[in-house]
Amino acid sequence: MKPSVRIGRRIGRCSGAFSALAAAALLAGCAGNLLPKPPAAPVQHTLDAAPASAGTAQAAAMAGPTLVVAPLVAAAGYDSPRMVYLRQAQTLEAYAFHEWADAPARLLAPLIVRALQQGGRFRAVLQGPSSGEAALRLETTLLRLHHDHTVQPSQLRLTLRAVLIDTTTRQPLAWREFDVRVATQRVLDELAAFVATEAQRAMPPGRR
Repeated sequence: MKPSVRIGRRIGRCSGAFSALAAAALLAGCAGNLLPKPPAAPVQHTLDAAPASAGTAQAAAMAGPTLVVAPLVAAAGYDSPRMVYLRQAQTLEAYAFHEWADAPARLLAPLIVRALQQGGRFRAVLQGPSSGEAALRLETTLLRLHHDHTVQPSQLRLTLRAVLIDTTTRQPLAWREFDVRVATQRVLDELAAFVATEAQRAMPPGRR
């Protein structure tokens, strides 16, 4: 009878070991389900403009002044990659799962330079800071770039202020605010036309 007792004890010990392993596996699975999952990476967005048009007015460009575009300055609340929206006046909120690929000012700056270059009205358009000599300087401020949910359907609102400055006298020649909804290319086109018109009006041929 003694051998049967020993076998029974071994079977009991094995059964206990299997039970312990099963319980451990069950607890591990439960712990994995209960642990908080890492947040999903936010979706990144960029700003795009229309592709470069074929050909520019080369003759006009050679006769025009040289323009330097100062680094774009962003108003408070728009100086980070956060993508913000407006549900009530004077209150900006940020999306949790969407953001700009970079600060909006850095996304817009090369688009402004490209729009001015495509206009063909300047001998050269330099992106500041630049050591090159230029007769004119364009300073721009990003006043707004948010999704406006106070209107239906909601819209993307972009507001820029532009100031054209004579680099010799350091006096402002003209300024304008551009406020558009939805279309980024529209504000770029309007800005380029404004700068070209005011530059031609303010700079006599002898100063170009």
